[in-house]
Amino acid sequence: MPHGMLDPYFQRAKGRKIKALRNLLFWVAVEQHLINNAAALLFTCQTERLLAREPFGPYRPKKQLVVGLGVDQPPPYTAEMTAALKALCPEIGTGPYLLFLSRIHPKKGLDLLIDAYLQAQEKFDNMPRLLIAGPGIDTSYGQQIAAKAKGNNEIVFGGMLTGMAKWGAFYGCEAFILPSHQENFGIAVVEALACGKPVLISDQVNIYREIQSNNAGIVKSDTEKGTVALLETWLEKSAEEKVKLAEGARRAYERYYSPGNAGKAMMEVFKID
Repeated sequence: MPHGMLDPYFQRAKGRKIKALRNLLFWVAVEQHLINNAAALLFTCQTERLLAREPFGPYRPKKQLVVGLGVDQPPPYTAEMTAALKALCPEIGTGPYLLFLSRIHPKKGLDLLIDAYLQAQEKFDNMPRLLIAGPGIDTSYGQQIAAKAKGNNEIVFGGMLTGMAKWGAFYGCEAFILPSHQENFGIAVVEALACGKPVLISDQVNIYREIQSNNAGIVKSDTEKGTVALLETWLEKSAEEKVKLAEGARRAYERYYSPGNAGKAMMEVFKID
């Protein structure tokens, strides 16, 4: 069962009335019986567990256990990764940049990010570039985003990045940024942590508690004001503070999301020797 079905966002978001009704019917017919009769429900993080209580009822699982989710260690950095990125995206240049790597979709808060970035440019000198990588620029929403950024040479659209180019983007960035309106887990967020990169995220990314508790990044609300604060808080940090956040990022990955530790948590649930 997709965990996202138990996130209240999908029942409340605009434009999802028909899908929300479909989900409710599926809950009544099938899902409530699976959940309430299962030996346990497993969750990837604490926020996911708490949110699952909200959208449907009766909701009476026998056990609710947070076991995390293992994400593979990225390959070690090589110069070929940077070369692969620049071959696809030469506009990124050699200076610092922030990375948004996700599909270009209203849920991801990219419109907030563009507006916040433009505001920050008026306040800060020597702003890092913003690299936007992911599919969806050819959609109507993507075209709106492109129009917002038109004429700004510091905002770079890299398209869909995979393989060596993707890892080059992660390893080369100052920080990863995702002001999403809803993120059940956020694989790209964890991949950034694994590369030792601080993450600048909204409090609608469900692993935000783990980010905060490990000093692995910055968390603000999924609003324009919150996204401006996300950027400004990062830009006002000293080099030493940024290094500490990078150390926290790697620590959070090892603690919660490395396959070894996630596997141990899962084995503990099932008492596997």
